[in-house]
Amino acid sequence: MHIVIAPDSYKGSLTAIEAARAIQKGIKEVFPTAKITSLPIADGGEGTVKALVYSMKGELQHNHVLDPLGKTVLAEWGILDTKTAVIEMAEASGLLLVPLSKRNPLITSTYGTGQLIKAALDQGMRKIIIGLGGSATNDGGAGMAQALGVRFLDRSRKELPNGGGYLQDLASIDLTNLDKRIKDTEFILASDVKNPLCGKTGASVVYGPQKGADASMVDQLDKALLHYAAIAEKATGQIVANTNGAGAAGGLGAGLMLFCNATFRQGIQMVLELVQAERLFSEANLIFTGEGSTDFQTVYGKAPVGIGSIAKKYNVPVICVSGSLGKAYDEIFKYGITAAESIVSSPESLAYCMENAASLLQDTAKRICLILKIGATLKCEGIRVIPV
Repeated sequence: MHIVIAPDSYKGSLTAIEAARAIQKGIKEVFPTAKITSLPIADGGEGTVKALVYSMKGELQHNHVLDPLGKTVLAEWGILDTKTAVIEMAEASGLLLVPLSKRNPLITSTYGTGQLIKAALDQGMRKIIIGLGGSATNDGGAGMAQALGVRFLDRSRKELPNGGGYLQDLASIDLTNLDKRIKDTEFILASDVKNPLCGKTGASVVYGPQKGADASMVDQLDKALLHYAAIAEKATGQIVANTNGAGAAGGLGAGLMLFCNATFRQGIQMVLELVQAERLFSEANLIFTGEGSTDFQTVYGKAPVGIGSIAKKYNVPVICVSGSLGKAYDEIFKYGITAAESIVSSPESLAYCMENAASLLQDTAKRICLILKIGATLKCEGIRVIPV
């Protein structure tokens, strides 16, 4: 029996790698001789760097960069092969780097993300994958571009300070010193966000409040981004204000399109292609996947449905083991998931479940495999038996 273990991270509890190890331990307690392939997965959000580096036998890198408020932090990124890098913008410009009391998208910047891109270019990378989840910023990617040599100038030809609020004073953009290596580099943005840069469904209105913006700040930020888009159009010839995905990560999507000619890919599809998941799934008898919480949102580009959709083509059963099964979780059954189970078997506090997620996940995998073992001994016509 060949089992592929392909979980996403269990947010706040386990990385995808830790989750895969826990599931494997549970399986091995029941099927000690089973062939197991561990394939930690991510959907372009948290954990993408670690999952891809692990699954592709890459190498983790660390660089000191500026966080959203300009303080130095040590950020992690990955090299996947001789020319391909993967970056999570949240490592340098993420919301979790800013204390709750200091969250202010008028002044937070993506400069550190630009520094990570420069670090990758310095290492000879010419294909850079960037995950756009979890940002603390609303600067349209201007900070990122500044780190790569772009100058954002006011009417006095002075450079603007960092932060989305200052974009309202933008008069011109100078591309003279934009890093020349960018034109020879492919930029792929891993994101499922479809929001435009501006307007009622734009970056400021939809995501600004969770980054610390009140109603007046949201209005100011939205107007600033609209003005930024108009000036950027003059400098680059590109129109981004209403482009799908431009509003991702506080407009970093727009900035990467404007200055790096980046393209968007659905996160989970891109990750599954990179790790050659289809080949592995086609050879498997059974697949385990999982995530922190499975609910109605899972069908919108999350890891389990990406995995299930591929497995369905080869009639390979997929079991989704998640921290919790929420509202309308059974929608995943339309996308190739065969069965779903929660790791919580009795009433427990959330704190307990998060603290003991590894042992709960291992135990759940064991219980599932014990049931599968019963099924393998049944002699009923029409029942597909997985060889043990």
